[in-house]
Amino acid sequence: MNLELNSLSASSASSAVKSSVLVIGGGLAGLSAAVALAGRGFTVTVLESRARLGGRASSFLDPTTGQMVDACQHVSMGCCTNLAHFLRTVGIDHFLAPQRKLYFITPDRRKSVFKADPWPAPLHLGRALFGAHYLTPGDKLRVLYGLVAMLWAKPDDDPPLLEWLQAHRQNRRTIDRFWRVVLTSALNETVDRVGFKYARKVFRDGFVRHRDGFVVHVPTVPLGRLYGDELRAWLSKHGVEVKENAGVKRVEVGEPKVSHLLLRDGSTLAADWYVLAVPFDRVTELFPEELVARDPYFGNVKNLAPSSITSVHLWFDRSVMALPHAVLIDSLGQWVFNRGEVAPSEFYIQVVVSAARDLKSLGREEIQRQIVMELARLFPATTSARLLRAKVVMEHAATFSAVPGVDRWRPSQASPLANLAVAGDWTATGWPATMEGAVRSGYLAAEVILARSGFPERLVQPDLGGSSE
Repeated sequence: MNLELNSLSASSASSAVKSSVLVIGGGLAGLSAAVALAGRGFTVTVLESRARLGGRASSFLDPTTGQMVDACQHVSMGCCTNLAHFLRTVGIDHFLAPQRKLYFITPDRRKSVFKADPWPAPLHLGRALFGAHYLTPGDKLRVLYGLVAMLWAKPDDDPPLLEWLQAHRQNRRTIDRFWRVVLTSALNETVDRVGFKYARKVFRDGFVRHRDGFVVHVPTVPLGRLYGDELRAWLSKHGVEVKENAGVKRVEVGEPKVSHLLLRDGSTLAADWYVLAVPFDRVTELFPEELVARDPYFGNVKNLAPSSITSVHLWFDRSVMALPHAVLIDSLGQWVFNRGEVAPSEFYIQVVVSAARDLKSLGREEIQRQIVMELARLFPATTSARLLRAKVVMEHAATFSAVPGVDRWRPSQASPLANLAVAGDWTATGWPATMEGAVRSGYLAAEVILARSGFPERLVQPDLGGSSE
């Protein structure tokens, strides 16, 4: 089913157009639900509490230059079929550039290039794995054994990952230099805390099923620009009204459905249908206490735990690295993104530290100092460059923590309230907390409303290389 077709059949579209939808939240989950429903004849209004769209995929203005800077670098992968579909639908997919080579660097400045060979999956990355300089020949055989065992496991098995790795012949070096390097960035959680299920998901979908699954796609513009003019033009063309600075204080329930919304400014809004697309830590405060206490669908969300991300933004007076990016081994930072010369004689570098809860006690100045020292060890040009300015951004609740068994706390998009669907990467998407998961949740929420309206339709796109497992 192609979401880019902007209507259902003539009869279903004429019925759907009579229905109004209020989407609470202008992040990717809410936007994808809005795009799906607007393209099918619904009258959609998006309520966003801030003065911008994009949710956690946000930018801020650098006060020195007025440049738009991402709070944290967001990237996609080739396996993210629904995110790609959403970006293509609204006409902003050209703002992402594929990186078909990944560069892995160790503290001794040695580099390995990770790229696919012209062989079918899963053989396409074999030479890349066996060419990794930071693993011994024995380590590589251990990793290969672990990958095969992981892929043969049942998809819903979710024991603690570290215990599973240790039980499958992984040593400290393979855990630190292979499994941790990939999974901490992908899942925003440490190997000792994460569950097996989504670790398997990362390797299966990202590296094994399809030749292009591992390809990283990096935005070429700030996220604030990505969710800017072109997206707004699409929304306007399809009749989607966006109300910014329109925070919702309360979802009023006249069971068995939502009756209306109370906004923070005291006004109220009502519609035929509602999509709740807010962060998981805001859900329970929006509903009546007795509903949250009585219904596990809402109450279980309290069991989701946050995981943090820290990004360090650095502007130097000259170029300090030639690579477009680097994945760091045995380092505090995990990824370095080279954004080039963003102003005359200003070269911008961003370093991302995922699962950054241990950095809270350090303070921003110490985090900056350690990251700059690390860059100096990795890229000698840093030592002769002058640091013009820096900013450390800490997102304490960037994602939910993918601990073992986390899915028991993630609700489906079909809420027990007859006219409410729920979206967010924290809902039951089959994916970890990613932009792909957010878009999937929005499409699934739209599917709920379509089905309850009497016009069921499949909106979620197939996985790369075939349908879902």
